[in-house]
Amino acid sequence: MGILNKILTAFRGGANEVGQSIVDANSTRIFEQEIRDAEKHLTQAKRDLTDVMAKEMHAAREVDRIKRAVAEHEGYASQALDQGNEALAIEVAEKIATLEQELSEQQSANDSFTAHAARLKDLVKKTERQLADYKRQLTMVKTTESVQKATATITDSFTSSNSKLLNAKDSLERIKARQQQFDDRLQAAENLEAEGSDKSLQDKLAAAGIGEQKTTANSVLDRIKAGKK
Repeated sequence: MGILNKILTAFRGGANEVGQSIVDANSTRIFEQEIRDAEKHLTQAKRDLTDVMAKEMHAAREVDRIKRAVAEHEGYASQALDQGNEALAIEVAEKIATLEQELSEQQSANDSFTAHAARLKDLVKKTERQLADYKRQLTMVKTTESVQKATATITDSFTSSNSKLLNAKDSLERIKARQQQFDDRLQAAENLEAEGSDKSLQDKLAAAGIGEQKTTANSVLDRIKAGKK
């Protein structure tokens, strides 16, 4: 049973590693999708905020209406008292009490809507700032990824090109060596032929000043000068 548990643990560990590798490979895409999801929630939050603000406005109008009604009925009660009609004044007072109870409820609702709207506005602003920052970060992350991919491509291309250049250099050196060998053989053949001919011997005698010398303009001029002496 212990071995089975270890196998299951190893399997879960492997699955976790695979999951992490998938997340890492798609981290930018996941981050971008999370931003889009947050924007959708923010849009919905703004709609909810609009509803709360509308209810706040309605409650505020009700508060104002009831306050006017209370003031109006207080005037009625005062007039009834002035006329000595206390029964009517009491009836008006009961109406005022009902209006004041309604006013209290509407004021409480209005205060609640106002406080809730203020909290939602603050959250919306914070979320908008956070999303704006995340969008900037996403732009930088994408740019960095693009630069890194370009750098990797250039590096691979350079490495490949460098290898090709080295191969080309080796080919050039081999060609030069082969051509030099051809020239050396040709020169060796010419030297060998010269050494085995009369020309080689004549060249050696001429260099030693032996045998028939070639007539030159200088030798002719020297002979004429010598005849005049």
